[in-house]
Amino acid sequence: MPRVDALVQTPVFDSFRVRQVAGLFDVQLSERSTQRFEVDLPDVESDWTIGAIVGPSGSGKSTIAKQAFGNDGCLASKSIFDSVDWPHDKAVIDGFEETLPGKQVTAMLNSVGFSSPPAWIRPWHVLSNGEKFRCDLAYALLKDQSLIAFDEFTSVVDRQVARFGSAAVAKTLRAGRARCKKFVAITCHYDILDWLEPDWYLDMADQTLHWGSLRRPAIQLQVRSCRQDQWRLFKRHHYLSSNLNKAARCYLATWDGKPIAFCSTLHLYGQKDIRMIHRLVVLPDFQGLGVGTAMLDCIAKLEAQTMRVSIVTSHPALIRSLSRNERWRCTKVVKCGQAHNGILARTGKKIGSIGRMTASFRYRKAMH
Repeated sequence: MPRVDALVQTPVFDSFRVRQVAGLFDVQLSERSTQRFEVDLPDVESDWTIGAIVGPSGSGKSTIAKQAFGNDGCLASKSIFDSVDWPHDKAVIDGFEETLPGKQVTAMLNSVGFSSPPAWIRPWHVLSNGEKFRCDLAYALLKDQSLIAFDEFTSVVDRQVARFGSAAVAKTLRAGRARCKKFVAITCHYDILDWLEPDWYLDMADQTLHWGSLRRPAIQLQVRSCRQDQWRLFKRHHYLSSNLNKAARCYLATWDGKPIAFCSTLHLYGQKDIRMIHRLVVLPDFQGLGVGTAMLDCIAKLEAQTMRVSIVTSHPALIRSLSRNERWRCTKVVKCGQAHNGILARTGKKIGSIGRMTASFRYRKAMH
């Protein structure tokens, strides 16, 4: 196991205040201030995927990372440092490497829990800190490098967002969807370790290397029916429309008492025994861990006690998720979309899904 020895030396500039501090606090003055860090780290060629370097500020985390992985391997969130050069005059999806296909970029944004197409077309600097953090993560995971060490990991987001973001990163890396092969999180926050589930972590507080046996806590959702006014928390995050039908039956999912997801259903025009999923939204800070699919399954199971349940969606991430979900059966795929007809056309809604691929799914009631 390699041992990393990092020596940090800085000159001491003589002044009246420097001598005053030295006299008051018994600091020994010399020409240089010296700090030495000696730690064991896993070999970068060994069999691991996720690592972490944690410890209080000033404990040498960044110094050790640069010594072990080099400047080229280290990246910091631009929320703290200007490591990623996000353009101010372009959409965030245009800030990634030009050689990357658009579908690969949007798939990675979905993977790290940033599943909001309306936000993808905005410049990086107008996004929230949580959204910026997810963009920085997607950028890092799409770099064609053997290893990425991400400094100031989760430093600019609240702790709930940090935990969900860490779990989304772990899920993406374990599934092999990232271009980088190994990822090291560098942070002063110990609370993300259980959620990141690293193969190893180095605690700079005592300079001890730990091999991981950490497991992510279960996410317990509470789902209940709710009034339509709860939609106001979610409407701006829906990828197509902020409108909610007045006849919609609404449900709210909470985690630790905080609303994080919304779902509504509607009776299908002309079909007495079918209810359609009308709106499904997970707040951006809690995307990437399957919360939306879990809520969808819960609502479909409830509604399926008396009705058949269907959903039509054009969201790529939801289509992929439902295609892998044995509780749902794909009944129709329309690659270019279609205009409304019949009863819907007579209501004045004639645009439909023209220009968008859509997929229809039916809930398998027999599974339960």
